[in-house]
Amino acid sequence: MQFTTPSGALEAQLSHVTVAGWTGRDGAAVQHHIEELAALGVRPPSTVPLYYRVSPNLLTQARAIQVLGPDTSGEVEPLILQVGGVFYLGLGSDHTDRALEAVSVAASKQICPKPIALMLWPLADVQDHLDALMLSTEIDENGAWVSYQEGTFAAIRPLDALIEGAALVEGSAMFCGTLAAVGGVRPAAAYRMTLTDPLRDRTITLRYAVETLPNVS
Repeated sequence: MQFTTPSGALEAQLSHVTVAGWTGRDGAAVQHHIEELAALGVRPPSTVPLYYRVSPNLLTQARAIQVLGPDTSGEVEPLILQVGGVFYLGLGSDHTDRALEAVSVAASKQICPKPIALMLWPLADVQDHLDALMLSTEIDENGAWVSYQEGTFAAIRPLDALIEGAALVEGSAMFCGTLAAVGGVRPAAAYRMTLTDPLRDRTITLRYAVETLPNVS
């Protein structure tokens, strides 16, 4: 895959992709969410956090994705890449099938494309102010853009701990967890996501549309 960095173009051969789940820094809030989902039939995680493996071919930089059925949704996440011995920070969406999630969270992660942004920053460039970095999502809902997610990295476990827990290797990518959805998790026609560094006044953006394919039987 081709990326842009502050020092120029970067080509990455990605062979391992991990989706880190249950990564909220507030342990009590994570447990509350686990109990809420369990009441809906979603099996509790075996460990917290939990590292799901998905296929590298799910990663896409396309401006639109196709999904099966009406029950999928995206969520903004920090994205870590290890390329050439260097860790980079980017932006991705862990698009997930919410109906399948009640059957198997791992399968729900594997079934959908994972849009990622073109821009990467060296992780070392933001290491000293990670908690100040901001994530946000707007969704196209009935033809209008509405706020869907907003918060800082302070709500997510430290990235160093997630990197260590996932045992990342050369050619790895990892989605690092997300924020609560305003108004609840739900599908949308399109997404606009941003990762903002307020100290350096710069932003990574990700935008994509969703085409829903009919689920026939």
